[in-house]
Amino acid sequence: MSEFDMHTIQGVKEALISGKVTSQELVQNTVSVFEKDKNSSLPLNAFLEIFSDALTLAAACDEEIKEAASKGPNSLAELFQKKPLLGIPFAVKDNISVKGHNLTCSSRILEGYVAPYSSTVVQRLMDAGGIPVGRCNMDEFAMGSSTEYSVYGATRNPINREYVSGGSSGGSTAAVASNQALFGLGTETGGSVRLPASYCGIYGLKPTYGVLSRWGVVAYGSSLDQVGLLGHTPKDIALPLSVMSGVDFYDDTSADLPDSESLKNLTALEDSKLATLKIAVPKQFLEAKGLDAEVDSVFQTTMEWFKSKGASISVVDLPILNASIASYYVIALSEAASNLSRFDGIRYGRRQDPGKGFDELYVQTRSEGFGPEVKRRIIIGNYVLSEQFSGDCYKKGMTVRSKIQKEVAKLFETYDMILCPTCPTPAFKLGQKVDDPLEMYLSDLFTTFVNLARIPSISVPAGLTKQGLPVGIQFAGAMFSEVKILQIAQAWENDHPDCGIPVK
Repeated sequence: MSEFDMHTIQGVKEALISGKVTSQELVQNTVSVFEKDKNSSLPLNAFLEIFSDALTLAAACDEEIKEAASKGPNSLAELFQKKPLLGIPFAVKDNISVKGHNLTCSSRILEGYVAPYSSTVVQRLMDAGGIPVGRCNMDEFAMGSSTEYSVYGATRNPINREYVSGGSSGGSTAAVASNQALFGLGTETGGSVRLPASYCGIYGLKPTYGVLSRWGVVAYGSSLDQVGLLGHTPKDIALPLSVMSGVDFYDDTSADLPDSESLKNLTALEDSKLATLKIAVPKQFLEAKGLDAEVDSVFQTTMEWFKSKGASISVVDLPILNASIASYYVIALSEAASNLSRFDGIRYGRRQDPGKGFDELYVQTRSEGFGPEVKRRIIIGNYVLSEQFSGDCYKKGMTVRSKIQKEVAKLFETYDMILCPTCPTPAFKLGQKVDDPLEMYLSDLFTTFVNLARIPSISVPAGLTKQGLPVGIQFAGAMFSEVKILQIAQAWENDHPDCGIPVK
């Protein structure tokens, strides 16, 4: 199998159609890398397990391709038109349900839990021929920015295994960046797809809230959560997005994505249209404390590229962004405390019953089942929601959120895109921030406003530090502008193919 065949969905599809590779070989490659990596001195720890039925599903795909090929090229073209992801393996974060397989959210409390049904996003990908190849590591219940808060241990960065992969979708990101999967599913509450994408040097999209159904996805903060996508190119994100998006009967917050059909054959935004772009750069992010000098340098270079295309860039003043981190954590932790109350040792997963009644069962199950970061966020969330503080904290957080939504929406009446770094720093060393939660929370400084405003944003690989660590820059657009920001990202990719080269 050539490297080209392994890097992009389009390349693999061409290889499958021509018979140069089979779906079973693609899955077997993932299995082989997984088994070899498990026994290495510094295991990547991206996949927690490879699904036992992945090869069976791949064999069925190969049979479909073989049968269509026997009828001629038109039949084969029709098959891939009907099933655009046929035979393509993808990675799934451990909080997204795949029927018949373990679903643990990388937590002890869900040990042994098996998903009784598949999430809408996974089912739609499978209906399009995609193969869920395995579940990936994550911060426990998606609470973290480094994938170090996992009962299975940390996921390492495939660029440099002494560093974190980012979180909470670090497992799916590392699986894609290390060529173990062509694309991956993650989830976002405050930056958990874009952050690891930045750290690992690939593309990561957080769609508009509602574009992807949350049915079958374990909730963290319900008003903020959104499934996201990870890939080596914008095209590798656009095609799966077109398949997964749209209204879902089981999710009342779901919504259709306008012009989603154009994502199936994504094209770069033409230079003539790039020249008409009006881009906003928030003053608050330029002045942010803790912005790494090398990240700032990559950001300046990115702005120069847009200027060279004729785009106009303006620094805008949005003081409300200074409150985005505080507002985000008040809302997210309050919703997390509520959502996680269902894990009581009776309905789901692992039970610790000392035989002293319901209260003791509840306390012991949760005390032993949850890790320290999850406990910390539950305690803070319940504190915020307590009777004497709910009016003072939670309602203020919601008021700030409403103002962020209104001001960002108003900004997009004038501007096409917001441009800013994805993270203030490149990836940090394993263990560096794990005991400093406030420092860890500030990793989300540039990402949370996107979730609060419910807009789409993509992190693009834009450069490297002197140590060779990737730096991501994000392109954020108005609600339902996924097509536009992916086209802009594809134009960037066409001019900077080296920025997103996968790990060899």
